[in-house]
Formats: sequence, C-alpha cells, structure tokens
Amino acid sequence: MPERCAIVGGGLAGLVAYAALRRGGVEPGEIAVFGEDPDPAAVWRRRAAAIRQRRMRSESDGHCLPSTFPGLAVRAAVRRRSVRPLLASLLDRYHPTVAEFLDHVERVRERSGWDRSFRPRKVTRVRSVDGGFELDGDGPFRHVLIAPGHPGLAMPAELVGDARAVHAYEPHDYADEVVVVGAGMAAATEWLNALAAGASVVSVRRREPERRPLNLPRPLFTRRGLATFHASSDADRVSALRRWSAASYPPGPEWDEPIVAAAREGRFRVEASVNGAAQIVCATGFLRGFRHDPLLRDLVAEHGLRTVESWIAVDADSTVPELTDETRTLALSGACAQWAFPGADTLAGARYAAHGFLRRVKLSR
Repeated sequence: MPERCAIVGGGLAGLVAYAALRRGGVEPGEIAVFGEDPDPAAVWRRRAAAIRQRRMRSESDGHCLPSTFPGLAVRAAVRRRSVRPLLASLLDRYHPTVAEFLDHVERVRERSGWDRSFRPRKVTRVRSVDGGFELDGDGPFRHVLIAPGHPGLAMPAELVGDARAVHAYEPHDYADEVVVVGAGMAAATEWLNALAAGASVVSVRRREPERRPLNLPRPLFTRRGLATFHASSDADRVSALRRWSAASYPPGPEWDEPIVAAAREGRFRVEASVNGAAQIVCATGFLRGFRHDPLLRDLVAEHGLRTVESWIAVDADSTVPELTDETRTLALSGACAQWAFPGADTLAGARYAAHGFLRRVKLSR
C-alpha cells in the first residue's frame, strides 16, 4: 500500500500516534515515521537517567497505548496477581517505576510494527503541496502529524557558558555543595539525589513551587475542563497556560521528610542567588515556544499560520486549521500543541492529539 500518513518525530508522542493509527486499521506500509533514533524512548531514557528518576510522575494512564483503559495499574495487577496496584491507582498513588515504563514502551514498539515504518532521518521542512505535504521533498503525504519534542534545554541566560553549570537533564555527579536552580519536579528530584549522595543543597528559586500530583490540575485532563479551556479567549488562554507552567512537584512525605531532616542538619537551605557556588545544577526545564524549533518556525512563516505569542493556534483537535480540510490533515503533538491541550507534553496529551489525527485520517478515506 502507498504511504499516506507520516509522523515527524520518533519519540514517545510519535509512538502513541503510531499505536493509535495501527489500532484504527492503518497498516505499517501506509505509515512513514521519521526520526533520529529507532528507540522511541531514547531521549526520554537519557534524561530520566541524568536525574536518576526512579518512578513516573504520571499514574495508571501514563502509557503509550491508544486507549486510556486498561492502564498500567490494571496490567500490573494482572501480571503480579495482586489488587495492590489497583488500590493505589484509586488513591492516586500508583506510580510505575521507570523500568516498568520502559518495558511497556518496548512492548508497544514491538507489537505495533513501529520498526517496519521507521525511517532514520530528521525532517527539517514540511511544505504544503497538491495532494498533501512534502517532507524535505519526500511525499506527498495526505496526513502528517508533527511531534518534534521539546526544542532544547533551557538555561538561565546568566549561566550560559559558565563552567560551574550543568543542566539537570545532562549527565552529572554531585560536589560537596550543590546549588539547584529551579523548583519543579526535576529540581525536587535533584534535591533528593544530592542529599542522598551526601551533599549539602542550596535551592535557588524565583517563587515557591506548587504542590500537585500531576503536571496540571486534574480537571484539565477531562472533557469538561477542556471545553472550558477551548471556550476561553486568547488572552485568558495565554494567562492560563502561563499560570499552569509554574514549577510544581507532588506532595507527600517521600519528598518532604528528607528535606526537613536535611534542613535540620544544616544541609538544605533556600537562597535568592547562586553566589559563589562550585557546582550549579540547572533544573530549569525546556525552551518554550515554536520560535525555538526551526521546523515549526519555518512552517509558520511559510504558510502564514496564526500564532498567539509563543503558541501556534491549532484547533481543538490539535490540527492546523489553515492546512487541514476534508482531504488532508496537518496536526501537532507534544509541547507544541498546548493551544489545544494544556498538558500536551504528557502521554495523555499525546493520546489526545493521536485520537484527533486518527479521526481525520478515517474521515478522508
């Protein structure tokens, strides 16, 4: 069969979209996946290893399958012949280990046929043409989903080029005293890592972090919460996205008790600046906005797409309205699709974009 669907991006969001297409009846020979590494977890794996991540922040539905249920808790309960994962999930306390999650990714990769569709190539340009879209001259493809991942690691401007500074998502060890810049999930993880390694920790933060179990308030993962978000004005949507991007990490004694104990011992304190620290770990996340991604920046400029500040104004189903109709589809997935789904950089967000993409593919058959 001729290829009619293309996924630009070989990461986890691309895998979720691929699994959704396969479940929807699209054959591997009809799909081309473009990426730099055939392992869809390659980038995520390196970053998780850098911060010594042991458990997922996401819960039972933080997986790469096209349907939310059954989630990882149900599968773990069946595999272990125990109801404990289900009970933990009911209490919002089920967090699979990184190893369990990576095993799950590998199973989805093998069973979906991912490797049969994968092409080891980075796409640098998506262009609208008769019959669909060309990807660096290859195609045309009638339906394209762009899932490029985060455009890069964010470093505070004053620390760029500073030999003392390393990003949390890059390999590093810990000095006797470590300054951690940031206050989100990666920063909290690094506080505990450095303390466990015997270091003293200085937390440098602009504001106090929020404490919530997930990246976003839970209503934003529901239809009702999304309907309210989609009905809001551009200004209100921008304000909300900025507010929800504030640093946060989960509540609970596993986070608080080591920090309280270290503060009592004089090994943990909060300061306003890095001062003369010998080692600085920047747990400052990722660059934000389409302008930091050359492919998206050129797509916007060449095709005159509507943007609002740093966001591409996609439709509620994550498709690009200027380039999508009854005959073809251009959709975004991952962080670049936040205009449609505030948690677009989560696996639930990737699944949301994948469902919208699949519906469009089916309608055009």
